[in-house]
Amino acid sequence: MSDLEILVPDERAASLDEVVGILSQPSPPRLPFSDSTVEFCAAFSQAIFQDREAARYPELAALAFWMRKAEIIRLRSDFERAVRADTVAAPRGLVFHVPPSNVDTIFVYSWLLSALAGNRSLIRLSSTRTPQAEILLRLWRQLLAQAPPEMQQATVVVRYGHSEEVTRAFSMACDLRVIWGGDQTVSAIRSAPLRPHARDLTFPDRSSLCVIHAGRYGELSEDGREKLAEQFFNDAYWFDQLACSSPRELVWCGESEPVRAASRDFWTALGACVRRRQHQSPAAVHMRKLVFACESILDLPVSEYRRVAETTVLQLDSPEPLSAEHCGGGLFFERSIRQLGDLAPVLQRRHQTLTHFGFPRLELIELARLLAGRAIDRIVPIGQALQFHRFWDGYDLLQEFCRLTYCEAAE
Repeated sequence: MSDLEILVPDERAASLDEVVGILSQPSPPRLPFSDSTVEFCAAFSQAIFQDREAARYPELAALAFWMRKAEIIRLRSDFERAVRADTVAAPRGLVFHVPPSNVDTIFVYSWLLSALAGNRSLIRLSSTRTPQAEILLRLWRQLLAQAPPEMQQATVVVRYGHSEEVTRAFSMACDLRVIWGGDQTVSAIRSAPLRPHARDLTFPDRSSLCVIHAGRYGELSEDGREKLAEQFFNDAYWFDQLACSSPRELVWCGESEPVRAASRDFWTALGACVRRRQHQSPAAVHMRKLVFACESILDLPVSEYRRVAETTVLQLDSPEPLSAEHCGGGLFFERSIRQLGDLAPVLQRRHQTLTHFGFPRLELIELARLLAGRAIDRIVPIGQALQFHRFWDGYDLLQEFCRLTYCEAAE
């Protein structure tokens, strides 16, 4: 298979038989949160923090912060408390990760939780190369060269194009397959059969939105509004608004006059933030947004079209749900509701993350209960949309990466 490359633990061309042979070799058993895994992840975090090239990308800094040693120890403590006294947590075995091509760091987050659970990992990267992914792979290889044998044998990262033969072979070798990507990707990968005991963990097309209480926004100081715009920028623009958890719609909650005032102020503040960050989209993204905006104006009850800096805003006068299609690049639908519960009819199963400002915890919990699992897997403050967590898309990923052995002693 000429286009198959091994990227980690070393970098070289490889045949399919060679990679399958590597995966079939016995590996030393590791229990969840082994010392060697914790130390390796902590060293990986430090390597990212200290790398000059990595410092150019805020998403890499966020990854390094999330996998720092203090956070891993906190994860271990939470995990140990969650495991019942009559069960023993063990790794599932070999996990085959298929990450998306539009979010450059997801493959490390997915690997990290799998590795902390004690699994071996096979990670397939697409033929699309990004500077962020190349930096991570370079640092990974450097660290593994100094790592103990159990870490060197625990991970294989490969790159290949769309090959059903390779995907089928890797799928038949794994105990858990983790598919990140759109609906089409999930369907295509799922067509490759698994062994009877293996299972899939899927992350299909999702979309997200933001809700702000207009009255409480109006109570913010100028510095507070500027900070909120900065946090919203981080949520939306890091991955060109294409991450599943990035907001595509902004919903204002409150009476009409406070909503109008808050809207004018917010988009102005966001435009200033975009200019301050010197964010510029390529010409192709501008064209994509223009075409999408024109189609939306024809197909939807759009009452106003606004452009501020790199941001396009389409105001809606109808509560009807939107389709899953979106162009990314800084285009937002905007609408208003009177109270938070009015958001429920707009939400669909594909809605993943709701970022918010100005609502008390009990009101957010009441919305989650009203939805009863029909929509929304994450409710987090503005600024945390892209902050990865063990709880994602309704899964506790650490638990999903483990098997539990029930153990009852005689009286």
